[in-house]
Amino acid sequence: MAKLVKWEVQLPNASLGKGRGSDFGAVERGPQIRFLRRKSFNYGVLRVIAAAKGNVRQKQKASRASKPPVVVAPGPVSAPSLTDVGAEDEELLTADVENASQGEVSSIQKTESELELRILSSSESSSSGGGSSWNYSPRSFGRKILRSLSSLELAIGELFAIAGLSALGTILEQNESPQFYFDAYPEDKPLFGFLTWRTILDFDLNHIYSSWYYLGLLLLLAASLIACSSTRQLPMVKVARRWSFMKSPVSYKKLQVSDTLKRARLSDLSTLLMAEGFEVFSKGPTMYAFRGLAGRYAPIGVHIALLLIMAGGTLSAIGGYHGTVMVPQGLNFQIGDVLQPNGILARPSSVMNLQVHVDKFYIDYRPSGEVSQFHSDLTVATRNEEIYKKTISVNDPFRYGGLTMYQTDWALSAVQVRVDGSEPVNLVMASLEKGDNKLFGTFLPLGAEGLEKAKGISILARDLQSVVFYDQEGRFVGVRRPGSGRPIVVDGTSILVEDVIGSTGLELKMDPGVPVVYAGFGALMLTSCISYLSHSQVWALQEGTNLLVGGKSNRAKVEFEIELNKILDLVPELKNFQEETVRISATDSQVMIERKEFSEDK
Repeated sequence: MAKLVKWEVQLPNASLGKGRGSDFGAVERGPQIRFLRRKSFNYGVLRVIAAAKGNVRQKQKASRASKPPVVVAPGPVSAPSLTDVGAEDEELLTADVENASQGEVSSIQKTESELELRILSSSESSSSGGGSSWNYSPRSFGRKILRSLSSLELAIGELFAIAGLSALGTILEQNESPQFYFDAYPEDKPLFGFLTWRTILDFDLNHIYSSWYYLGLLLLLAASLIACSSTRQLPMVKVARRWSFMKSPVSYKKLQVSDTLKRARLSDLSTLLMAEGFEVFSKGPTMYAFRGLAGRYAPIGVHIALLLIMAGGTLSAIGGYHGTVMVPQGLNFQIGDVLQPNGILARPSSVMNLQVHVDKFYIDYRPSGEVSQFHSDLTVATRNEEIYKKTISVNDPFRYGGLTMYQTDWALSAVQVRVDGSEPVNLVMASLEKGDNKLFGTFLPLGAEGLEKAKGISILARDLQSVVFYDQEGRFVGVRRPGSGRPIVVDGTSILVEDVIGSTGLELKMDPGVPVVYAGFGALMLTSCISYLSHSQVWALQEGTNLLVGGKSNRAKVEFEIELNKILDLVPELKNFQEETVRISATDSQVMIERKEFSEDK
């Protein structure tokens, strides 16, 4: 259903009708503020609220007499100062702009953040009593610290440092044993020409994300975000929420869009602006309208989201548990024996008393023989009963009671064979090659003499699909599949492969910061979208039969100028300004204007 807004505009010296066809009741004349809003989506009835009665100018003069005037820091005064500081200081700032030379008045394109910085600087000068620079009070010293922390250059430097350390943490393996770094980063082959095991261990590069310097950078960035929000973003929001009215014609010329409409009425422009979604405020011959105030809150929301992400990351770094384990099929382990605390905030959980049993480990293969997926059947149990069972795979972890187990590695632990028809024997396999091309092997001695002289049958395997046999001279004999039922004879010994037993590599984590991080990223996406909303403002001043109009927007300035010009083109030009009534009907698709002469008898 199309939105409909109707407003019948009466002459200033005429009485408002109270019949069914009239849109307004009687309104008290004199100094007042009127808030005009669409009351309903279906009915489009306008509501007028009278407020702030009394002589406002007398209150302003009395207020200025009792307190010192606002001191603006040296520099050009831009036109937004007439509105963004609110009605309380409008008269003083308007006089400043009117008396300033053209070279001292900057364009309206100055942002509100520059205005707040000038006001902050002036307040610091006032708090120090205007004395010399060495006269520091605790309040001024705290403000100087806040201003330093809110520096954009400092924030960019912190982000680059955090990004560099995070990138280094993805290159270097984290939380490994010292022996791993001895083997992977020897001193004769440094990584990037300087990274050796000694450098990594001395500077805690083996656990970067929980190191003191990384957490210190996060804390410094959090302080910068808080300082920026308190000294810049919050004052800007307070300024944007004020109902401000321009009374000086000079200030309209400094706005992004400005125009003078001949023989136009303020009420007609208000109706058209409300039809476009603006919130409209009226005070005597002046009007103020805005739209998209939520975009002013978005930067604060972005800062809060970033603080949540950093808080969650810090909580994970110093308040969680981690551990890795390689468990052969058919065996179990206790969770508490594997997990190690990340930091001082780590607290034990009842889940650590449970046991995990590996029921089975198996691998899915493609028709080409390549590995498709790894699976582990796991059971969580106490000493007396089973609690939970799940089959995990890569990208499908096990979650229970705040514990998460990931399928991260695999190995071959043993090969089960029958030698000359005997009972099954498990031969433990050792890792001969690591990495992507894994190789595992075992040795079957031929009698007591073969055991003493290390002579016997070599059995090798790369996966769970096949086993390769070599005789005691190292010659290739053949390949058998586990469970095929076909024995192989090597050096006069019959060997039947029953099964190849695998081991599953599990990574365990208890991370209390994950929900906080997820909440932060969700808030970051939402507030980032809201930040693209434009905060548009329109001012108008009725001077006799002329209507001065001006406006500005912090985003999409070209689109705002086009939209405002279209609205101004719809404002009707009155032929008889004192004796003419105009009815404006605005919908989503069109604006209809009806004119009629005013009649005293009616």
